[in-house]
Amino acid sequence: MTSTFASPSEILGVTAPLTVDPARAGAFFDLDGTLAPIIDRPEQVAVPWRTRELLARIGERYAIVGIVSGRRAADAKRIVGLERLSYVGNHGFEALLPGRDRAEPAPALAGLEGVAGTFAAGLDRERLDSCGLRLEDKGAIVALHWRGAADLPAAESAVDLIAAEAEAAGLNTHRGRMVLELRPRVDVDKGIALAATIGQAGVGVCFYAGDDRTDADAFRALRRMVDLGELERAVCVAVVADETPAEVIESADLAVEGPEGFVAVLEALA
Repeated sequence: MTSTFASPSEILGVTAPLTVDPARAGAFFDLDGTLAPIIDRPEQVAVPWRTRELLARIGERYAIVGIVSGRRAADAKRIVGLERLSYVGNHGFEALLPGRDRAEPAPALAGLEGVAGTFAAGLDRERLDSCGLRLEDKGAIVALHWRGAADLPAAESAVDLIAAEAEAAGLNTHRGRMVLELRPRVDVDKGIALAATIGQAGVGVCFYAGDDRTDADAFRALRRMVDLGELERAVCVAVVADETPAEVIESADLAVEGPEGFVAVLEALA
């Protein structure tokens, strides 16, 4: 896989295994950086009207369609605004299924729901503010954001120290695009959650699109399911920006340029 962006014919070719028999196919999407552009203030993100329209059509056409996000599942559902979709939140730590009022935590999380929050409560807020770091409480996960910080090297140095402290305290840390997540030390990620969701649906082909390192976990999970005979085909698309890690691009079947370029893939699926 190279960083060359996909042509219309390549997009049609890669999506064909899904569109030929949508009743046996599933389609899943990351949210920020894939369906919606990355912005400095994550709380202000919005899915463009055309993207939402296509997602609605896809949700009616395929056996199962979902959003797999680093956000809380309820927050992802609010932003996307479609009831028929499944929402896997907090990188797999919770799931909000169609017809349900609240998200269900991953079973592996039992008893560890508050450990990241307890650690974050002990951080020096003045120190965070001075470095341009913002805390986001996502329940089981706490995220530190530094996009837009006035002094990026200082912010990243502070993040390195906090990550080391968190690891020493028994947490897992995970880095994304200008975000550090503090997580309970349990075996949960986007790929594990995606595999569990697909397994319940019984589809033969599954599509996933994403832009960040956590999405590579989903790519790998789908590839493993094919190797094990649990899926007939996996289709993985990288939605590329300046900060997209190389492993995401290299492990995808094709690459498109940002959420705007990804609209062409949605059109092919719809």
